[in-house]
Amino acid sequence: MADVNLTALVKAGGCASKLSPSILDRVLKDVPRFADENVLVGFDTSDDAGVYRITPDLALVQTVDFFTPMVDDPYTFGAIAATNAVSDIYAMGGRPICCVSIVAYPAKGDLGALSAIMRGGAEKMQEAACPVLGGHSVNDDEPKFGYAVSGLIHPDRIKANTGAQPGDALVFTKRIGTGIISTALKRGIADPAHVAAAVASMTTLNRAACEAMLDCDVHGCTDVTGFGLIGHAREMAMGSGTTLVIDVDAIRFLPGAIEYTRLGAIPGGQKNNYEFASCVVETACEIPADVEALLYDPQTAGGLLLSLPGDQADRLLSRVSDAYRIGHVVERGAKPIRLERNSG
Repeated sequence: MADVNLTALVKAGGCASKLSPSILDRVLKDVPRFADENVLVGFDTSDDAGVYRITPDLALVQTVDFFTPMVDDPYTFGAIAATNAVSDIYAMGGRPICCVSIVAYPAKGDLGALSAIMRGGAEKMQEAACPVLGGHSVNDDEPKFGYAVSGLIHPDRIKANTGAQPGDALVFTKRIGTGIISTALKRGIADPAHVAAAVASMTTLNRAACEAMLDCDVHGCTDVTGFGLIGHAREMAMGSGTTLVIDVDAIRFLPGAIEYTRLGAIPGGQKNNYEFASCVVETACEIPADVEALLYDPQTAGGLLLSLPGDQADRLLSRVSDAYRIGHVVERGAKPIRLERNSG
């Protein structure tokens, strides 16, 4: 396999390559809804996956996710794409059971690289106990890869993004900054150690966090990906009719993320996220510009944002070593999100 710099082949990498949330919000308003009593979760609330009831005790969870490379190594790109796609099932509290791959790749490109991408994805799906059944491919000069994933869940155990309740603690399970670091890599200014830390985060399944969540009384959950922390927090707050109070001093960033933000390695997706979601944010204090930028950074294979009672949060934190509190939930205030410092 020849040396392939995948990030040089794309305009934007990972979840930063997705359409702006403002575009999706505008377009989805014109998509017809069809009444079906078995649709337990559709696209009305911008949840992580759809849920369809099969029997009174069993429901199907479905999601699809694919994107452009955010790292140069093909195998690693495949593993990240798989981690990101299966995360939507975990975010609903489901168990992935199978998937099919989605491939866009130049027909005249390095086929060894394509093989490595698919192998990296398949081996990560094997780790998730989610067999790859097949897939579909198209000839495209810009590489893209991902999966459509199916899972199972009990209809009474769905963890939607609309269940946050006043008094809940907010817990997050990963650090932030993959979009910024991927952009720094594309610009050739990223420290290999910082890239390695981001890759380790992006290839860590949210399975353990999901399993811990199912043993706690979690009211709401979403995984933080392309719309950034604020974008996904917005969906949770608006869906549940509450205000999420986020303590910016509590948020943990990947090594190098602040540094590259100051150097201007801002992905286009970050700007789209800010333009769409900043209007729902009340800022109760002065926030450093670099920190604020990272709150909107599009994450790839990001962590789970959980809303649950404080005592349950302590229980979950004892089981998920990387998880940490980032704030709490209150009755709906002036805006759906309020940013504070040292809010607890």
